[in-house]
Amino acid sequence: MSRSLQRHLSKMLAGSVLACGVIATAVAFYFAYAEAQEFQDDALRQIAALSVGGASEIRQLDAASKAVEDPESRIRVVRLPAGPRPVWLPSDIAPGFHTLAGSGGQEAMRVFVRGTGTGSRLVVAQSTDSRNEIALNSALRTLIPLLLLLPLLIGLIAFIVRGEFASIQRLAEALDRQAAEHPTPLPRHDLPDEIAPFVDAINRLLARVDTMIAEQRRFVADAAHELRTPLTALSLQAQNLAQAASPADMRERLVPLQAGIERARRLTVQLLDLARLQASEAAWADVDVQAFARELVAEFHPVAEAAGIDLGMENAGLKSMRSDPRALGLIVRNALENALKYTPRGGEVTLRLRRDGNQALVEVADTGPGIPEAELQHAFDAFHRLSNEGEGSGLGLAIAREAAVRLGGTVMLKNAANGAGLVFGYLQSVERGSRDGPPVCESSSV
Repeated sequence: MSRSLQRHLSKMLAGSVLACGVIATAVAFYFAYAEAQEFQDDALRQIAALSVGGASEIRQLDAASKAVEDPESRIRVVRLPAGPRPVWLPSDIAPGFHTLAGSGGQEAMRVFVRGTGTGSRLVVAQSTDSRNEIALNSALRTLIPLLLLLPLLIGLIAFIVRGEFASIQRLAEALDRQAAEHPTPLPRHDLPDEIAPFVDAINRLLARVDTMIAEQRRFVADAAHELRTPLTALSLQAQNLAQAASPADMRERLVPLQAGIERARRLTVQLLDLARLQASEAAWADVDVQAFARELVAEFHPVAEAAGIDLGMENAGLKSMRSDPRALGLIVRNALENALKYTPRGGEVTLRLRRDGNQALVEVADTGPGIPEAELQHAFDAFHRLSNEGEGSGLGLAIAREAAVRLGGTVMLKNAANGAGLVFGYLQSVERGSRDGPPVCESSSV
């Protein structure tokens, strides 16, 4: 299920504002209601304070009583014992505030009693229903601004969130408009600080994709060129074979044709190997390195024997490692092929297995001419031939590097310390596996 961050953020903020608004409204209502009740108690107290004793004051109080006894405020003033006593008013009521419960159809009353200093008492009373209605109306008036403000705040939050996410929507539209063949970096202006690192990561990815596309274009162009040359040679050799005047001449012309076919076959196989490596994931397994190395030595032994080269193996404690047998085989096979190809008759090629802590090192050392230091940095480039005299396609080391990328290892080339020969090395963690995440490979020349 899709999850909209904008919708989720709007809902969470709106819900938070609504919850806080409801709490604030309830608190404001409570205090406003209590304040209105207290204000009415003060009104009762102030009305009672009008009496200070004496005939003239009593007459003023009677006039005030008539003035305040209105049906809306429903405030009543009673003088005890001179005045008539309502049935709901006890005769022995003490000075101070009292709330008298209604009975017999009478409503409850809030009463303030004050002594006048002449032995009489002044009673100021108000219906509790009237007091509650006045307090409620007063409290509700304080809620109206808050209740009107809450929808406005929720709408404002939605508007602000939508506006802040508009830049992300524009980035998505800009990314959709890009051509897959030519990815360009996304613009960074007007981006929030929280989004900028994510956009920077996307731009770095687009740069890597652009580099990869350029490399693939270059590879396809080089591959087309490399295939065109042997195919053209095969066509010419086939024409020459058709013009042979005798069986001996035909056999003589057949030799270069067969060599050309073999070169084209090897180039095609290498291109397919490289394409499969780039399109597949590593199939991790526990590899018995000693048995693996013995099989390779046995496989290349006839080639070495025919070339007069001493092919051997040395093992210094490396028994097993976690790797992809097929990719590991491509790495070591290409290294052995190159070593046997460039080592002169009477030379030596040695497959070495070593373990250093958690690192496995597979080396192929030969006693050939080595590589000039200036060419070492280009040794792993596709279609780069290390020697103009060789018949290789220049893909062997490129395939080894690509296989090392899939395994998360490192491929290296260095000239022998004594200046005679070349050492190819592949370094990888013994316990590395698919759980380690995307591999990182480095190719280096020392």
